[in-house]
Amino acid sequence: MVLDTHFSRPVDHNVSRLLIVDDDMEICALLKKFFVRHGYEVDLAGNGEAMWAAIEQQRPDIIILDLMLPGEGGLSLCQKLRANTGIPIIMLTAMDELSDRIVGLELGADDYLGKPFDARELLARLRAVQRRAGEQLRPSQEETRPLIHFDHWQLDVTRRELRTPEGVMVPLSAGEFDLLLVFLEHPQRILTREQLIDLARGQGHEAFDRSIDVQVSRLRRKIEPDSKRPELIRTVRNGGYLFSAKVSRS
Repeated sequence: MVLDTHFSRPVDHNVSRLLIVDDDMEICALLKKFFVRHGYEVDLAGNGEAMWAAIEQQRPDIIILDLMLPGEGGLSLCQKLRANTGIPIIMLTAMDELSDRIVGLELGADDYLGKPFDARELLARLRAVQRRAGEQLRPSQEETRPLIHFDHWQLDVTRRELRTPEGVMVPLSAGEFDLLLVFLEHPQRILTREQLIDLARGQGHEAFDRSIDVQVSRLRRKIEPDSKRPELIRTVRNGGYLFSAKVSRS
């Protein structure tokens, strides 16, 4: 069941819409109040069924998804969201469950935050994910961003679309797009995990090395002929990763 989300103020179509999926009504109420105060339209859902109903009624710009939900769990919902939508996802996980964070990233979450958390940190992460998703690009920037070509693939930076040599579009999460763009902007160069985190997510972003490994693994499955024997994104022992393909722009 979708929780009550109605407000007596007019809808501003320039305001970002946030969907919070959590069965803890107290947390939902507090987060809703906090995010509305910071200019967001907020919808709430207490389980997966309510989440899909909310998305069908009005598609959100970003989803905050709790791992532990009644019925279908957050990891399964994250996987289905990523398979069917391009909506950015922030997962809420137990603070000490590193394995859950890794699995969440593998399934396509764009970021994660452990409970308990400070709402201000969640807001900062949400805004960072939105920036990475390109929601705040200025028109002048969009008009000048090029198409990037590598190994007969094409990345349209403006539309955030990746196409195979056959012209088939391959969906990318915000994190995968940012990581691929970093590789394309630094070809034939060894990048450490720390450099990849800084370049893809911004300096000062806290992350563990394994998160970059997970994103690289997901990206390889999408662009490599054989992800178990990667040729485009090569692992450099004790160094990091190297994007080996020649890159051109148009």
